[in-house]
Amino acid sequence: MKKILFLMIIISVVMTAENADCQTVYTLQQLLDSAVAGNVKISSSRLDAEAARHRRKEAFTKYFPSVSATGLWFNANKDMAEMEINPSEVIPQELGASLAQSFPPETLAALGNPVTFGMMKDGVIGSVTAVQPVFAGGQIVNGNRLAKIGEEAADLQLKLSENEIITTTDQYFWQLVSLQEKEKTLDAVDSLLSGIYKDVDVAVRAGVAMRNDLLQVQLRRNDIDCQRIKLKNGISLLKLILAQYCNLSDTTFSVTYADIAESELVMKDQTAALNSSAEYQLLEKQVEAAALQKKMELGKNLPSAAVGAGLNYHNLMDKNQTFGMVFATVSVPISDWWGGSHAVKRAEIARQKAQDQLDDNSQMLKIRMQKAWNGVTESQQQLLIARRSIEQSEENLRIVRNNYNAGTTKMSDLLEAQLLYQQALDGYTEAFSQLKISETEYRCATGE
Repeated sequence: MKKILFLMIIISVVMTAENADCQTVYTLQQLLDSAVAGNVKISSSRLDAEAARHRRKEAFTKYFPSVSATGLWFNANKDMAEMEINPSEVIPQELGASLAQSFPPETLAALGNPVTFGMMKDGVIGSVTAVQPVFAGGQIVNGNRLAKIGEEAADLQLKLSENEIITTTDQYFWQLVSLQEKEKTLDAVDSLLSGIYKDVDVAVRAGVAMRNDLLQVQLRRNDIDCQRIKLKNGISLLKLILAQYCNLSDTTFSVTYADIAESELVMKDQTAALNSSAEYQLLEKQVEAAALQKKMELGKNLPSAAVGAGLNYHNLMDKNQTFGMVFATVSVPISDWWGGSHAVKRAEIARQKAQDQLDDNSQMLKIRMQKAWNGVTESQQQLLIARRSIEQSEENLRIVRNNYNAGTTKMSDLLEAQLLYQQALDGYTEAFSQLKISETEYRCATGE
């Protein structure tokens, strides 16, 4: 039974090692590429941009003639055009006297009765017409400009979505890195505590140390085990989030990174950075669109002119008739000005609101840039402090441990020194991760 149990343990260890070897390792850039390529929000923004391009192409077709064809066949229950003629009223007297000598009296009497003529009881009508707008109050030109701005705005919105995805993925990545590094710290601390436990156990057995010291070390190791459970759960949850966000099928991956603590960022000129940011450019497009909307409303109240040509066919009186024609039309809205003037004023108000929003948000974007830069410099300073804390806590731990071995300090002091060392390591990990997150936020804020 012992041999079987031992064999099962060996097999479990081997399988665990093989799974670790097969585990996929991602870099930050790989996750960013996967997120940008497969995230649902990015896909939706791409579809919106594609729809805006088709809208621009649709608006361009308004420059060309509008061609239409019409066909009609009808069969009425009676003639649509009827005419009643009294021959006695239209025949001159001289002709009547001549007819009296040539026709019998019965025929002459019939000429005195009214005669009804009818036509167009059934027929066929067809036409093909092409109309070329000459002037439409600027609506076609401004409509194309508006569609172009819509396409550019959709591209900017796509860029904003990509920036959001990049920022979020970057944040999740460095949070996962932080938890992985904390797990490594726990391994190192656990190894350190194992060494202390062995030394104290030997001292207790030799009667030179109290058993209470051994219990304190064991309690500290139990606390490390509790922290490890929380870290594993946090790592597992972050992997699930990253897998969903980056469209990954596997959640057993790990991440790797280059340990470069020095930031290479340089503070940019805020005005230049503002002009290159997608948020500011989108606000500018909103102002341009509002101005064009005002021109579109104004154009609805201006005269419009068009020229056209057509080919027509009809068979209304049992005879095929085909003819062509050219024509010109002019339409002048008169009563539309009553409501149209208010529509123009309403469009001007919308344009002014867009301009005010641009001015206000420009200041907010500059504040965001400054806040992001402050985050970078603060993280750099925190990282330097964390480095010094590691050096100091490591030296403090060494001194306290030597003092404990010499019997000049208590176990609680040694465990406190060990805890400070662990906190210093965790502080460095958090500061490093926060620096990387702050750098990405600053790049996105400045349009980089």
